[in-house]
Amino acid sequence: MSSSTAIAKKKDERGPVRRVLTNFGFQILVALVLGIALGLWARAIGPDAEGNDNGLTATLGVIGSSYVTLLKAAVVPLVFAAIVASISNLRRVRNAARLAGQTLIWFAITAFIAVSIGIVLGLVIKPGARAGEGLEAGEPSHVGTWWNFLIGLIPQNFLGLQVSSSLDGDAVSSAVSFNILQVIVVSAAIGIAALKAGRKAEPFLAFVESFLKVIQRVLWWIIRIAPIGTLGLIASAVVNYGWEKLASLAWFAGAVYIGLGIVLFVVYPILVKTHGLSIKQYFSGVWPAVQLGFVSRSSIGTLPVTERVTERNLGVPRAYASFAVPFGSTTKMDGCAAIYPAIAAIFVAQFFGVTLSPIQYILIVVVSVFGSAATAGTTGATVMLTLTLSTLGLPLEGVGLLLAIDPILDMGRTAINVAGQALVPTIVAKREGILDLDLYNAPREGLPFADDSDEDETVDAAAEASGVADADRVPVAAS
Repeated sequence: MSSSTAIAKKKDERGPVRRVLTNFGFQILVALVLGIALGLWARAIGPDAEGNDNGLTATLGVIGSSYVTLLKAAVVPLVFAAIVASISNLRRVRNAARLAGQTLIWFAITAFIAVSIGIVLGLVIKPGARAGEGLEAGEPSHVGTWWNFLIGLIPQNFLGLQVSSSLDGDAVSSAVSFNILQVIVVSAAIGIAALKAGRKAEPFLAFVESFLKVIQRVLWWIIRIAPIGTLGLIASAVVNYGWEKLASLAWFAGAVYIGLGIVLFVVYPILVKTHGLSIKQYFSGVWPAVQLGFVSRSSIGTLPVTERVTERNLGVPRAYASFAVPFGSTTKMDGCAAIYPAIAAIFVAQFFGVTLSPIQYILIVVVSVFGSAATAGTTGATVMLTLTLSTLGLPLEGVGLLLAIDPILDMGRTAINVAGQALVPTIVAKREGILDLDLYNAPREGLPFADDSDEDETVDAAAEASGVADADRVPVAAS
């Protein structure tokens, strides 16, 4: 039976109003509008008599920060399980070394194209020269340098966990943090060791794969409340920075989103078409992951859906997709590590009146192609930007200029990251002759995923979060 016969045929029996209200994309749109409105309202109220945030401002801030904290809490177990499982899955793939090499090559090719577009846009639009008044430079809280990047690869302990304490008056507070690069290194080492151990490691690998499913389920409970987190994050950005600062960076934001649009709607379609694949099928297949990446602002947070659409919609074999997609979620960052740092570096140089040399433009390309692992799939791209600025010798205070609109830009950056993380495995699979063309070309009929009717299991968390009912497998129209 061909893969296309696995597409679900059951009709959605809900009414049109309910379909709209339960649509994830619609919920996010409402959250964005409400977030802006509440942010303006809180800003109009202003601080209280003692100069503290009013109740609405404080509540919105807690909502946004709490959602980001929840996402971060799932990062370490998800990255560990995903990387160990993805490396071990290579044992099920023929020519695994060749596939891994082709994946890396196409990661580099697409990153090179993206950063080149970013450089051209920065030089043509000149966002730094058009910046408005009211911008304040400030030192970044985290600085990325090549030295720190290399040192950070050496695990300090299992999974790179760190504990810090601070004294506030008579109270002592402790916080646990992690170095995601060390998590990746430790996970990769364990995955390779398990692969080399052979049959004796099978019980361990079975446990890791089961553990990964559990973590993905928990993660998708978090993702389902993304509209609430989005409301708080957008509202807090409006409260903290206001329309004045947001408007002063309009040219910069416009340049970034134009670059993201060119990559998503021009470069990726060209690559898809040149490999003999349907552009329409690519976009309809990858859209659930792109949509979720836009909301969550985390490539790792979107990983379960990205892997799912890559397998079920784009037809990439599961054994290969389970390696390429998790690997890409930590290293494949066309938005955060290519377009954005290129335009941002040029913006900072123009703002401070620094003329970049041809060598420095080449360095931007080199950093983007080889340094994208520094972003590590978490929300934000500050580390990658500071790595670029420090490599070029530009003032790191320039990072503070761009903080006002970083959450808004991060949504678009992550969406592009996710689209590329699904595109590269599709291209490589097509070039190697292992792509399921029947599944790739199957009619979507408004479904987020093809229905795995041949699998004797309930719908997993990714399908549930993206619009497939768990009990009766009734599909929800994907936006």
